[in-house]
Amino acid sequence: MLGGGHVKQILELHGQGQSERAIARRLGLARNTVHKYLLAPSIPKPKPRPKRISKLDPFVPFLQERLRDGVENAVVLLRELRARGYPGGYSILKDYLHPYRALRPAAATMRYETAPGEQAQVDFGVFRYELPSGGTRPIWAFALVLSWSRALYVEFIRHADVASFLRCHLHAFEHLGGVPRRCLYDNAKVVVLGRDGAGAPDWNPRFLDFSLRVGFDLQLCRPYRAQTKGRIESGIKYLRGNFWPTARFTEDDDLNRQAWGWCDGIANQRLHGTTGERPADRLAQERAFLHPLPPAERLASFLREERKVGRDGFVQWERSFYGVTWHWAGQTVQVAAGPQLIELWSGEQRLAVHPRATQPGQRFTVPDQWAGLAIGERRRREALAVQLPMVEVEQRPLAIYEALVGGGR
Repeated sequence: MLGGGHVKQILELHGQGQSERAIARRLGLARNTVHKYLLAPSIPKPKPRPKRISKLDPFVPFLQERLRDGVENAVVLLRELRARGYPGGYSILKDYLHPYRALRPAAATMRYETAPGEQAQVDFGVFRYELPSGGTRPIWAFALVLSWSRALYVEFIRHADVASFLRCHLHAFEHLGGVPRRCLYDNAKVVVLGRDGAGAPDWNPRFLDFSLRVGFDLQLCRPYRAQTKGRIESGIKYLRGNFWPTARFTEDDDLNRQAWGWCDGIANQRLHGTTGERPADRLAQERAFLHPLPPAERLASFLREERKVGRDGFVQWERSFYGVTWHWAGQTVQVAAGPQLIELWSGEQRLAVHPRATQPGQRFTVPDQWAGLAIGERRRREALAVQLPMVEVEQRPLAIYEALVGGGR
């Protein structure tokens, strides 16, 4: 069957008075073909071709379900489809997903490249997961990326506090093989408390002490300019789109094992879109430019969690209670938790050592925990106020009291 263009040419030439033979010769067609189309009441239309069966068709219900869950990343979906027996390729899946993905305008920005070992970028991200009983709960993701190699480290934590932030740095430096010359942050309180009148940062003193002891410089990005730390912004976005939709965990340690496996087996093994190389390969080169961590004894204090001593002389940690002498009541100490022991410290001074609780609610004291504390003072510390029960008083008419008074006369 001829296309619409040929048919139109036949009709135009015939309208100009040319014969069937001349039209056939000019268009390179058989005379009978020209004759057939000139006798047709209208321009013939091709019959619709039957729809081709796609390798993706059996998996469309699963794809629709994942799209409703908010998963649009083609790489993640391809990995899940392959696990379910999908034999097709990436292009078919990407073409199918194209209409479902929102078009986001790209903002122009200048790219800044760094030398090996020069910089790491660090940030937190909040992730939410559903509870079996209903509702959701947040968990924080610490992420650090080496700017030159794009090697990524991720760790999930419950509290985005200074102590957790410091421990995650040490874990990241140990995992990646060394410390860069400087680290770039946004203006979070765990890093900087504010700025003075001249705009100079007022560093968090504990974090500044940590950076000086480990040996890296602190750098802040420009306020409200997320592009300044675009590598870590992209890393968290990649984590959210590629890892989080597949995470299934029962406890935090299980989640982190999955995250570290994903970093080493997927994130750092892929061909990076900017460098065109695998982050793991570039990391092998960058490690020569990283400096080693200080000895463990210089970093021990940063691996502890801070807790406040209660007025009763106990520190609460993981739903159990560990005692120190009463002089420390109301002060902040550090908890060093091991598999069998719990140590309580104040700077370089070890205050107490306890066995680790085996069940919630256990309470451990130290010898002479309240020695030298007067009994009255001890009682005042134990309870400053007592709630008394309500006492109901019977109410009588005033005539009764008047009769009693009159009888007494």
